[in-house]
This record gives sequence, C-alpha cells and structure tokens, in this order.
Amino acid sequence: MTSLDPAIAGLLKRTADGLVCAVAQQRGTGEVLMVAWMNDEALRLTLATRRATYFSRSRGELWVKGATSGNTQTVHDVRLDCDGDAVLLVVEQTGGACHTGDRTCFDARPLLDPGLSPADR
Repeated sequence: MTSLDPAIAGLLKRTADGLVCAVAQQRGTGEVLMVAWMNDEALRLTLATRRATYFSRSRGELWVKGATSGNTQTVHDVRLDCDGDAVLLVVEQTGGACHTGDRTCFDARPLLDPGLSPADR
C-alpha cells in the first residue's frame, strides 16, 4: 500500500489518535458544508482520487463521502491551515452534505438570533 507523501505527512499535527480535522467547503460559494476527520490514509486517498474520503471515529474505518448515500464530494482543492491541524477541502457537493439530509451540517441549530445587534445580546 502507498503511504501519504512524507512532505505532506510531516506538516500535519494530528490528535493523539492520529487524526486531523477536515472542513468541507462548497466550491464557488465558500459555504461550509461539514466537518469530519481524516487519518493519513484518508488524506492520501482524497488526494489520489479527488473523492472526499474520511475516517469514521464511531466505526473506526475509512468512508468515501457518498459511497452509500450518493451525496458525493468531488474535491477541487485541498489546503492545510497555518498550524497543520486542519485540512480544508474545496468540493463540489452533490446532494446533502449532512447525514440528516440537510444541505450542510450547520443548517439546523443557529445559536445567535440574526435579528439582534451585538448591543442587544
């Protein structure tokens, strides 16, 4: 099996269990779709196939976004943040990004009332 390019692997700051946070963002609009986790193999596969591949902490295995649901993410760009502890995937989302079926994982629970000014909060 091929491993992640050592030049890339050396830039990552992983959690104790070897994972890095991955943020999926819609290409063209900048809409944040979801947050998931990647291990080195998930990142390697994402870079090689341009299909978003993540690591499921609950199942303890890799998963390709949309492999069972059809709600796929075609990867157009991958960027590492300045600290090396998060990866940004710029994707073309087909269908909902959230496992609930919502467009994004951030649709359902706004914490601030958008009608209130900071002085009213």
